[in-house]
Amino acid sequence: MTIAGIIPARYASSRFPGKPLVEILGKSMIQRVYEQAAQSKLLNDVVVATDDERIFAHVQAFGGNAVMTAPHHPSGTDRCFEAWQALGGKHDYVINIQGDEPFIRPEQIDELATVLADGSVELATQMIAVTDKAMLADTGEVKIVLNTRSEALYFSRSVIPFVKGVAPEAWHLHHAYYRHVGMYAYRADVLEAITRLEVSALERAESLEQLRWLENGYRIRCVPTQYDSHCIDTPEDIEKVLRLMGL
Repeated sequence: MTIAGIIPARYASSRFPGKPLVEILGKSMIQRVYEQAAQSKLLNDVVVATDDERIFAHVQAFGGNAVMTAPHHPSGTDRCFEAWQALGGKHDYVINIQGDEPFIRPEQIDELATVLADGSVELATQMIAVTDKAMLADTGEVKIVLNTRSEALYFSRSVIPFVKGVAPEAWHLHHAYYRHVGMYAYRADVLEAITRLEVSALERAESLEQLRWLENGYRIRCVPTQYDSHCIDTPEDIEKVLRLMGL
């Protein structure tokens, strides 16, 4: 079984145009993501999937692998599928590695890759325990409801489940809540299938792509991780992430 690590990287961004090329401590963000992913023990290939010649040329200049993809893709999932095709469709799984997390740990990637070993997992993602009431109440943080096999029943920006008879600020002390850490693994046949699905009602309501997959009957394995994600969405996030990393 082989796994491709694909890093979608667009130049256009409403909040931070050109952010894959922004310099962070002497290296571009996309180079940092690529070099971290390349340290994974379980990825057979790492490639940047971009729609921009500047990013493509930059990745090649630092010795990385890149493929050009169409500019119209509505999501990183769709870009990953085109990149998988460009790699010859030879990998059994694809892991979608966020291009705006310059300090992602290779160990985190391997945590997700480990559950793919027998080929039965259709889709997988990661989760981390909620430890405080502020995190639980934050609608920017997506919470996960699980079944007994650690597969997602639902993802929501709201707090689910409701804990009856307990004050909301203490819910996290009475139930094990998890929030979503957004790195995805797709089995290749499932990746191809989900790119053909129409936008679903739940996806539209919560603005969460993974709800489309659940609504269509796909199973998403949720893998616990100890590594928090530190993504960069705006120029101001760079200093914030550096402080969090102690750099």
